[in-house]
Amino acid sequence: MGKDLFLPVGIDASRLEAGCDEAGRGPLAGPVYAAAVILPAGFRHPLLNDSKQMSEKAREELRPIIEKEAVAWSVVAVEAEEIDRLNILRASITGMQRAVLSLSVKPDFLLIDGNKFLPLKGYDYRTVVHGDATYACIAAASVLAKTYRDDRMRELAEQYPGYGWERNFGYPTEEHIEAIRTLGFTPQHRRSFHPKALEPTLF
Repeated sequence: MGKDLFLPVGIDASRLEAGCDEAGRGPLAGPVYAAAVILPAGFRHPLLNDSKQMSEKAREELRPIIEKEAVAWSVVAVEAEEIDRLNILRASITGMQRAVLSLSVKPDFLLIDGNKFLPLKGYDYRTVVHGDATYACIAAASVLAKTYRDDRMRELAEQYPGYGWERNFGYPTEEHIEAIRTLGFTPQHRRSFHPKALEPTLF
C-alpha cells in the first residue's frame, strides 16, 4: 500500500483542534491576515497543503470547500498601522489570537504554525514548525489567510495604482521598490520596514 498523501487533520481526532496560520509577514505594504480553522475529523482533500506550495487556482478552489465543511473558521486582518506599533511578529500572533477568539465554536486545543505564540487564556496550544505542511487544519488556515489577503491587496491596488500590488501583493519586488522611489509611500505601507534597497530614500 502506498504512502498516504493526505495530511492528518490534527494530532488528536477525539477533540476539536483549531489550526492557526498567517499570511503577509514579509510584504512592505498591506495588512497581515490570520486565520483559525476547525476541520471535522476525517477531512481529506488531495489539493490541501501549505498554501505557499499550492497554485493560486488550487487555493481558490479549496477556499469555499474549507468554508463549507469546516466546523468553524475565522479570518482577521491586522492593519499596517498596528503592525508598525506592535512589530510584525507580535502583530501576527495577535492576529492569530483574534482569529481564535472569533471562532463560532471554541476549540479544545490550538495548533499554531511556526515556533512562536503567546499564551491565550483558556486555551492550550502547540507550535508546529512547518505545521502548514504537516496538519490539515493548519494548512486550511494558511489557505484562508492567503486568499483573503490576496483579495484585499487586489482591492488596495485599485485604490493605490502604480505599485503593482495586484501582482506582487505588497512584497518587495523590483517593481514595488521602484514605485516607492517614484510615487512615495502610501498609508498602507509599513513604515517600520526598511529594506536596504530603499535606504537612500530615508534621508
